[in-house]
Amino acid sequence: MSAQRVLVTGGSGFIAGHVILHLLQQGFRVRATIRSLQRETAVRGALADAGMVNGDALSFAAADLLEDEGWAQAATGCDYVLHVASPVHTGNSGDENAVILPAREGTLRVLRAARDAGVRRVVLTSAFHAISWGHPHRDQAFTENDWTVLDGPGVDAYAKSKTLAERDAWDFASAEDSGMELVTLCPVAVVGPVMGKEISGANHIVQRSLDGSMPGYPHLYIPFVDVRDVAAAHVLAMTTPGAAGQRFLLSGGPAIAMKQVGALLKANLGDAAKRVPTRTIPNPVVRVAALFSKEFRPIVADLGYAKKVSNEKARRVLGFQPRQTDEAILAAATTMLDKGLVNK
Repeated sequence: MSAQRVLVTGGSGFIAGHVILHLLQQGFRVRATIRSLQRETAVRGALADAGMVNGDALSFAAADLLEDEGWAQAATGCDYVLHVASPVHTGNSGDENAVILPAREGTLRVLRAARDAGVRRVVLTSAFHAISWGHPHRDQAFTENDWTVLDGPGVDAYAKSKTLAERDAWDFASAEDSGMELVTLCPVAVVGPVMGKEISGANHIVQRSLDGSMPGYPHLYIPFVDVRDVAAAHVLAMTTPGAAGQRFLLSGGPAIAMKQVGALLKANLGDAAKRVPTRTIPNPVVRVAALFSKEFRPIVADLGYAKKVSNEKARRVLGFQPRQTDEAILAAATTMLDKGLVNK
């Protein structure tokens, strides 16, 4: 019996790259979508540099979230689809639809192609942004039962895009009678080993700390999860029978203060952390800055507030066993330094 084939969308991305590595390591055949096949050489090179095994089992297909072309061919012959691709844009966008529409339309394109190809299960990468944004501050932990309040405080275009795209996916699944199963994963801020030369997601916090471009830390608390654990969770969500029809929140542990990221880097990286800030930015300064800067507006609502998160369901149903947050942050930092991705 030949190995099962898995389609991974957004194959050049940070999370998708680690998902591909994990799938190949587990013996699956992988087909990854990229917007242009001209990128195949660069993506293969980044994966090889990150320790890819069984690269002969990896192939690529050209497909764009904004176009119908290519998706039917990409999904043909696949047992599973891991839909990881999504436009990533945090902060206030001048045109929200530039972020929201590709996420929603792309998700439905992928789901339709998967259904038509007879795929047995789709795993959709959603985000904590679809769970915890826009809520009043509260003491109880956020779980998979929570959904972002779209008109609540601090809800930016990215949070809207992830929430609406995931809701679209569940609506699609509930309306279908094809037998195709859906699982969604909602990771918190994703950090970990950099692949290739691009830095994305929460790894920017680590990069900006190391190169000194972050003048200080606002009183923000962030829950982190290691990208390698997020990748493993995708494969568990794909293969665990009891995961069908379920939503999972992925976190490595409690939220930590941003200043703890700096303290961790200083304590472990010696001279490489000499530019890491030690000061905190007072809340009133952040609030004033938010009047003039799009970057600060989404964070004002959560100054001084540590969201509690629960990964109990992922542990119980999937066997999710995340690394410690410290390990994830240091892995991000050391790979950036090794690759020369920190401005000196």
